[in-house]
Formats: sequence, C-alpha cells, structure tokens
Amino acid sequence: MLPKLVKVGEDPFETLIITIISQNTADTNTERAFKNLSKKIQITPRALANAKTRAIEEYLHIAGLYKSKAQTIQNSSKIILEKFGGTLTPILSLSTEEARRTLMEMQGVGPKTTDVVLLFSANKPTVPVDTHVNRVSKRLGLAPENGGYEDVRVSLQQFFESRDFLSVHLLLIALGRKFCKARQPLCDSCPVNVYCPSNGLGDKV
Repeated sequence: MLPKLVKVGEDPFETLIITIISQNTADTNTERAFKNLSKKIQITPRALANAKTRAIEEYLHIAGLYKSKAQTIQNSSKIILEKFGGTLTPILSLSTEEARRTLMEMQGVGPKTTDVVLLFSANKPTVPVDTHVNRVSKRLGLAPENGGYEDVRVSLQQFFESRDFLSVHLLLIALGRKFCKARQPLCDSCPVNVYCPSNGLGDKV
C-alpha cells in the first residue's frame, strides 16, 4: 500500500526511507515510526549510515519488521553515500530501467519501493504496483489474472500513456480503498462497474 506520507515532488531519499518503513505496515504506524526516526536522526544518507543500528531499530519498532527495515535503511544509506556521493541524483539521472536496476541492487529495496521513488520524486514513467493496484487492475482486466509484479506493471504501462501513470496509480488505489475492496467489493456503487468484467462476481484477486 502506498504510504500517505509520500507526496509528489518530495525529496527522493526521504521518499525511499518512508516507503521502506511502510512495508507491511499501516499508514498510522508508518507515520509514527518516521516521525520517531526523523526527530532523532537527520534523514540523510550520511546521518543514517553513521547512526547506531540499535537506535534506528528502536525508532522503527512500532512499524514492525524493524530489524530488517533498519538494516535496509542503513545499507542503502551507506551505498548512496559511498557510491553516489550521498545523493540519489546520479541514479535518478539514469534511464528509468537503469535507475530501477540500480536501486533494486540495494538489499531490501524491492520493485514497489523503487517505482514509488522514481514516479513520485523523479517523475519517471513507471507504475508502482501495491496491493490495491494489483487487485483492481486484475479485476478490471487490465492485467493478467495470475501475473506477478512485473506483469501487472508492464500491462498497465502498455495500456495507458506515460503522462497518465501517476493518475492511474492514484486512481486505482482510491478505487481499491473505497469500492474494490479485497473482501466484499462494493460493485453496485462502483463508478466503473459497467466496464468491469468482474462486476458482482466477488472474485478473490
């Protein structure tokens, strides 16, 4: 799920950290954990790379999986500091696919986290696939029913214009949160039910 703290045009490193924290975590706990961390440690590659791991774990505790998240944050910070001069700018200046590969080479940074950073903070043409995007796009027939992350992402990017990727991402999330719920989808009141091949079927995607 896309954390509500992530905003268009925000600092890419901050977006990276927020999205890492948000993995398998509710928005409220993501926000509390990020506030805990940012009050104690400056959100920069240098500060986080040099911080004590136990301190990062303590500040992230409420977000769950705090040990692995702390490790991912610290490892990523060290790589960005040592290989890229303490900034994501060299990575974000690459082509979309090269930037994706470079970010995903960092242990613990997966495709969704990468795509959120690229779309929201660098305006790169990619569509992050969270649980809502995955479910809704499959129910609408916009992606293969049994497709994995890349299958869904590529299908959506082939279906829509690149200038619309951000809107597509946000609208699919909004539709999933309000109408196309995982259980008991509100098909009767869904604004796109006349176009949906899954309308009223209550499938388990």
